[in-house]
Amino acid sequence: MESKELYLKSSIFGSLLGIGFGTLIGALTGILSAAWNGILFCAVAGFILGIPTGILTGAVVVWTSGRTGGVSTGAYTGMVFGALLGGLLGIFIPDSFRAAVAALHILVLDVLTHGRFETAILLSYLVSITATMVGAWIGGRNLKPRELTKVS
Repeated sequence: MESKELYLKSSIFGSLLGIGFGTLIGALTGILSAAWNGILFCAVAGFILGIPTGILTGAVVVWTSGRTGGVSTGAYTGMVFGALLGGLLGIFIPDSFRAAVAALHILVLDVLTHGRFETAILLSYLVSITATMVGAWIGGRNLKPRELTKVS
């Protein structure tokens, strides 16, 4: 019974962390556009992507480490899972979105969204950062300290 409760609590808490970290990373990425609309758009995209990233990362961290993994296991689990999830999502970014970004004529964004591969790598990196932070926090929160006996 504790396992189901741990999955639920970690997923809910992960969604809240995913919203916060996703919005922050989205807004920071939006700064590359040098426009308030770009910052706002990326912050909203980070908010939307942060929800499933946080929920799924919370569940995967419980699955891999449970109560014994700690911060490092959570961070590494989130890192790998986030990279895979972001890459998978990045493959399905529509060409119309990439064309809209290219219309801004900002060199950094042109390079990062030139092709489907570059866009998938960018999204993989950004989701991996979010999932790493969420995984570390959840892994540390779920860690149950060991009871060591004193040898006399």
